[in-house]
Amino acid sequence: MSLSSGTPKFRVAICGAGIGGLALAITIGKFACHDIHIDLYEAHDAITTAGAGITVSRRTSEVMQELGMYEEISRASTKPPPSSRGPRHRISNVPQGGFEWFQDTVKRAASIMHRQSLVDILKQYLPLSCRLHFNKRLTRYDKQSPGSLILHFADDSTATTDVLIGADGLHSSVRKTLFETLDRGIVDPNKIGHYTNPSWTGKLVYRTVIPVKKLSQMDPNNIALKDFTVFCGKRKHIISYPVSEGRLLNVVAFVTKEQKPGTPFEGRWVSDVSNEELQEQYQDFEPAVKNLLKCSENPSRWALHVVNELPLSTDDRVALIGDACHAMTPHFAAGAGQAIEDAFVLGRLLAHPLTTLDNVPAALKAYQDVRLPSAQFVARESERVGRIMDFNTLNADRGNEQEGLGNSKREDLRPVEAGRSGLVLLLNG
Repeated sequence: MSLSSGTPKFRVAICGAGIGGLALAITIGKFACHDIHIDLYEAHDAITTAGAGITVSRRTSEVMQELGMYEEISRASTKPPPSSRGPRHRISNVPQGGFEWFQDTVKRAASIMHRQSLVDILKQYLPLSCRLHFNKRLTRYDKQSPGSLILHFADDSTATTDVLIGADGLHSSVRKTLFETLDRGIVDPNKIGHYTNPSWTGKLVYRTVIPVKKLSQMDPNNIALKDFTVFCGKRKHIISYPVSEGRLLNVVAFVTKEQKPGTPFEGRWVSDVSNEELQEQYQDFEPAVKNLLKCSENPSRWALHVVNELPLSTDDRVALIGDACHAMTPHFAAGAGQAIEDAFVLGRLLAHPLTTLDNVPAALKAYQDVRLPSAQFVARESERVGRIMDFNTLNADRGNEQEGLGNSKREDLRPVEAGRSGLVLLLNG
């Protein structure tokens, strides 16, 4: 790509002021060698985020170092003790008392922080070239000759831009318009809905936070107080780890409904529920889990949906990042990290001095070629690890689906090998 004389300035519109959208605006503003005006459109009246915990991996930390915010991220994070290894996994669907299954053999390099803390830090680093627009929910965009894009919002207002980035999450209007307006022959017309519509995983996810002090008073020896813990059972598992500098436990509880993946979910996708509903799901689990859930505060239930694997993530001057492109299951705790990596790679390409308005499509294609295969690999591995935690599949990589472990016994199991590519379940015999 050659830099022509009189390089035009161009405008970038980012739809969605979540973690990915904020990180993209920051990256462009930090590394742009010429003026790039950024419009950041947020559907709500403030920048907020759902959920509590977020894992800050080594790769995410490296991006934060490049963006100049590592020290603040580090101060807001809960770091594992020096002697800590990876998460502890327990066989917990044993009412009389569970037992430890294995602990990751690789020392955990990641730290954990509250999602809102990360968003609050990102907001502080937005560049002066970025203008925030609230209550702007994109409904669609149109391509206008000779190349600009017209953005249509739910309040009947419109705006124009040169480059559009969809960071608008699972229900992305950018993704929907991108696939519905692709030139014929690029993708199978019969699969457009498969790409534009989220897909239910068959999982219900209960989210809650628990004050450490409250659990300590009730059950001072509870295993969840000691380490990052995964309580495993048949078609159910619970993840617990500290956030907010160790004052709170973030608890994420999964329930898998048989034969439901890919079917429409009936009812509200997100709703507040009672503590009793959450506790009822785990009546067959060990006492440590029951005591943990008794301390739950304001739980919510989420029907876990993902974005089906896409064949592409860019078209001309439009691109998708984060959940809009590859919303995944949370079993790798990698969704936010993948959005940040998307934002960093794409932002560096857009900010590069050789990137002009004329060759923006080539820059977006380079982003797609680098990031889409990588993020989709993580999504597939995350889904596979979730099946193992729920005992839903054994030897799945060899095509040998089985019923699961059911009421597991200590003598039936020996340790699991853990690695960055996933978990391998090993059974005696």
